[in-house]
Amino acid sequence: MWHSGGSALNALLLAAVLVCALSVVTSQHKARKLYIELQKQREHAQQMDVEWGQLQLEQSTWAAPARVEKIAAQQLQMRLPGSGQVQFIRLEPDGHIDKQP
Repeated sequence: MWHSGGSALNALLLAAVLVCALSVVTSQHKARKLYIELQKQREHAQQMDVEWGQLQLEQSTWAAPARVEKIAAQQLQMRLPGSGQVQFIRLEPDGHIDKQP
């Protein structure tokens, strides 16, 4: 009687060990896949940082005051106004507009 009961217990323990082993293997596989995905995302973020830096540099080049002034003068025929052509407009606290020459 002990023998058949021990055999069932051994089979149950063997099944439990197999289930635990399979769950360990499965969780390790998932962890590896997630780690690989994390590394890919980190690499992508680094590439995006490089691109962001390049875009900032490009923006500063395109928006340089000397370049804007050159294009305004050459392509748009714009000129700085003379001193008599400039008017300053000040908004008073009561909402009234005060024009100054």
